[in-house]
Amino acid sequence: MKNNNPLVLRMDDVGASSKKFNVYSKSRLGNFLFLKRVKPFKAWGPYDEISVEQWKKIIELLSSYNFKLTVAITASWVDENNNLIPFPEKFPNQANLLKDAFKNEMIEIVNHGLTHCVVGKHLPRYFTSVRKYHREFWDWIPDDTQKMHLEESSRILKEWLGNKIDTFVPPGNVYSKYTVEALNELNFSRINSSVQLDCHYKNLKMIDEKNVFAFHDKDISILGIDWFKNQLIKFQAKYSASFLREL
Repeated sequence: MKNNNPLVLRMDDVGASSKKFNVYSKSRLGNFLFLKRVKPFKAWGPYDEISVEQWKKIIELLSSYNFKLTVAITASWVDENNNLIPFPEKFPNQANLLKDAFKNEMIEIVNHGLTHCVVGKHLPRYFTSVRKYHREFWDWIPDDTQKMHLEESSRILKEWLGNKIDTFVPPGNVYSKYTVEALNELNFSRINSSVQLDCHYKNLKMIDEKNVFAFHDKDISILGIDWFKNQLIKFQAKYSASFLREL
């Protein structure tokens, strides 16, 4: 029997080029040349962006099971030449579909950074892992750069959706006190992460992941729509669907 415990389904990395360039192995040997791209050495990408047809099926399933989905979108795709391409330009068909679902409150869209990576250090390397450079808000990233990334990602999302997106999900759960300061200056309302820093969040509501099932677009791209359907079946019977803003 369903209880009153709220649960947020949160899908991360939509629109992030990390799915193409964050290619690494967890072993030193596995990072040698092409080995990082093949099993059993391969640990992450590359994988495909969720297609329009897959998004249609996801939205149909949400309707069928009366559940909700929070989509953490990285506002720009970073290409091989360090160019930043806004999500609505890189994936216009997906963007149109998601905008309609957002307007109809089928999904919630949250800010997952501007780049998801350290631009210029994000391309795969021949002999080492590049994983650490696929986190955007390290404490060694200058505070003015962090603020610019949050400001620009906010602008892109607002121009696309027509609404201010004031919830932030840090890529890889990595962020710093500078990130928190910038979020406050830019009037964000909440941050959702498994990591809580020893700092003053001020007006920013810190939401942990106690009531959040976080997964990646990779899970659907690799495991398929049936994997997502099975999650909905499992959670729909036990939890009340929620968006982050409702927690």
